[in-house]
Amino acid sequence: MPRDLEPRLLRAFAAVADELHFTRAAARLYVAQQALSRDVRRLERELGVELFVRTTRHVTLTADGERLLPYARRVLAAQDELLAAADGATRPLLVDLNSPGPTMTSARVLTRARTLAPECELMARYESGLTHAAAEILAGRLDVSFGRFAGLEPSVRAQLAQQPVRLEPMAVLLPEAHPLTAGEHVPLAALAGETVYAGDGNPRTPEWTDLARRLFAGRGIAVAPPAPLAVGEEEFRRVMEKFGNPVLVVVDFPALPGTVRRPLVDPVPLSPVSLVWRKGLGHPGLDALRRAAAELAAREGWLERDPAGWLPESDAALLNDHL
Repeated sequence: MPRDLEPRLLRAFAAVADELHFTRAAARLYVAQQALSRDVRRLERELGVELFVRTTRHVTLTADGERLLPYARRVLAAQDELLAAADGATRPLLVDLNSPGPTMTSARVLTRARTLAPECELMARYESGLTHAAAEILAGRLDVSFGRFAGLEPSVRAQLAQQPVRLEPMAVLLPEAHPLTAGEHVPLAALAGETVYAGDGNPRTPEWTDLARRLFAGRGIAVAPPAPLAVGEEEFRRVMEKFGNPVLVVVDFPALPGTVRRPLVDPVPLSPVSLVWRKGLGHPGLDALRRAAAELAAREGWLERDPAGWLPESDAALLNDHL
């Protein structure tokens, strides 16, 4: 096994993995196809594995190719950061906010970070779920996200770093005609017998559905079965009207026409929000995000835990490790 690999070989590997076509990958890198094929075969020899299955019609990644691709992307990203730092230009930092809305925790952190580091380009993305965003981070297509860190698989958490940001009170989004809109709050016991939508079936947000199942367990509250994945406010509202189920959200979730948001109480369920990034990532924009998150958490009391509040033990353990 070689001790050093030329970045050119890794860039050839990544380009073919993206295109799954040697001719298109060669055009993308402005090299001859024969030279690209030679670089990929040299990398395979040096690593001692086959990265692609090649036929006359198709190119696909092998299991080893799938396994090694995230590592190659991280090496290339680090090289790009080094070159950018050397000439004084820092690449944009891609920040996933999960969902739009200026009142959301992630959006407030991003807004403050932009003020703290105006020289950095912090680009917002909306991947809608930490599970999906974590995979994008490890693949090098995102840099930072927000969400429930304890809801990720341990093997994924091992490759990521986190900073707790907020214990966010949870709420329900109710159709205007729902009887539970009469009060200013909704006791959890009042949801007994209800079927509440919590993203079940959405492959991007299983960490949120898991949190709901833990909250509803033993309380007589059912998790609504999967519904069509709604993208955008209009589609979300249409699907909600069609099925008529309350929706589990957080207190800062943007209000939608035809709905009423009510905080949950007795106890107040808490959704733990962390800032999450790939281990080893160095970027002044990440530093600004971390400062902004710490500043807002201290000023707003975001990490102060009410003893009467509800939080899963797994999430509490991870929180205690960082506080």
